Amino acid sequence: MVKIIARKSLGVQPVYDIGVAKDHNFLLADQFVASNCFNKSHSTAYAYVTYQTAFLKANYPVEYMAALLTANSGDQDKVTKYLSNCEQTLSIKVEPPDINRSNINFTPVIGQKSILFGLSAIKNVGEGAIEAILASRQEGGEFSSLADLCQRINLQAVNSRNLESLIKSGAFDKIEPNRQQLINDLEVVVPWAQKRAKEKAVGQANLFDLMNSGGAKADNSFEAAPKAPAVNDFTAQERLQFELELLGVYVSDHPLKPAERSIRRQQIETVKLREIDKHLRKPIKLVVMLQEVKITQTKKDNKAMAILKLTSIDGMIVPAVAFADTYEKVKDLLSVNVPILVHGKAGRRDEELQVVVEDIEAIDMSLAGEEEVSDDRIALVKIDMETLKDERQMQQLQTILEEYAGVDEETAKTPVYALIESDAGRRLVRFGQQFALEAEELAIDRIATLGFNAKVRSMPPELRDVNEDNAIEEEPNQQS
Repeated sequence: MVKIIARKSLGVQPVYDIGVAKDHNFLLADQFVASNCFNKSHSTAYAYVTYQTAFLKANYPVEYMAALLTANSGDQDKVTKYLSNCEQTLSIKVEPPDINRSNINFTPVIGQKSILFGLSAIKNVGEGAIEAILASRQEGGEFSSLADLCQRINLQAVNSRNLESLIKSGAFDKIEPNRQQLINDLEVVVPWAQKRAKEKAVGQANLFDLMNSGGAKADNSFEAAPKAPAVNDFTAQERLQFELELLGVYVSDHPLKPAERSIRRQQIETVKLREIDKHLRKPIKLVVMLQEVKITQTKKDNKAMAILKLTSIDGMIVPAVAFADTYEKVKDLLSVNVPILVHGKAGRRDEELQVVVEDIEAIDMSLAGEEEVSDDRIALVKIDMETLKDERQMQQLQTILEEYAGVDEETAKTPVYALIESDAGRRLVRFGQQFALEAEELAIDRIATLGFNAKVRSMPPELRDVNEDNAIEEEPNQQS
């Protein structure tokens, strides 16, 4: 606590940094203490650090975010926040952990606008285990199988729990995509590798060692390692749940993607969670999941009600409340990390956005099917002439299109068109084939954050006469 006794202007005077050997606390009158007093010249240093970090983020965003994620790898809440910032704001792709590529820290991928997940951010995998794995990889090269890894590493430094977390988080997907099979294999491979390590320690050699010793440098005996009976992989929902538990985020997919497809196919009009401030006090429908559910009691009549946190596919979180009458209707649907359709109204409480829930529906996932692919399905972005002349915004648009573009004709399935609106009328312009999208829904969501009116849809009927033959192919930053 600080109590100001008096103040008097001394005019403009020079200020100095005075080093204090121990505490920054100074005794004031009436026994009050001014805690952590800083001379005003400290603000110059803080301003300079702020400038440096802003410069790095603006000019080296991939490297900056990789360093930020690494510095906070022990805090899953912060990692989740920064990962969402990478994907949704900076168009930086965050790749899942990879046992043959990942390092202890988050690392930029050379030549790509992406960051490789750091092994230190995986729950239940300690620094000692990571160092043992990286040392073995450095010495003997990439691991070709779970058995290869187990026989090369020190299984006292890397235990079964560490390996299970690595498998469930997707770190072995490039070696073996069936995560459940690898989990079952652990039960037989780890004892096998431990036995082999003991045999080597006492100088024993088995028949396979002798067969492979004839001048061969590599020990390929892991090829004869035991395997558990074949099983089906975890369900998609189980895989994603493991990722959320161990990484704090979904990296291989998102459970709301099929939910949104199902809602679209039912032709239900919904609002994006990030856009609810445009629909205050109006009925809205939201495709979301519950990140948190807290049951409490009303003060007036002691009835149960729910305090909720809604989260969307882009990682945005908005608080919500289900009052007593609504809670009784929807309480059976209040499960975390399950896609739901929320009916309600958005408002503000203490200047913070909040959704008042009026009803909740389960989403019929059987209607989701596969991602729609159609020859006349396009990504349509409306652009007025003022925006077209804004080089910065058009550059941001180009960056997003490049991020979500397919790498070849097979994956680049959705062409992108701009509907240029001016006083002279409207004109449909097709962006070049290099901008055709693979993940069109994600791209459209990102483009919308820039303020563009963007949708994935069939060719508008009134524009069907402007087809691919007479549309002009241009790059997004090209003004016309």
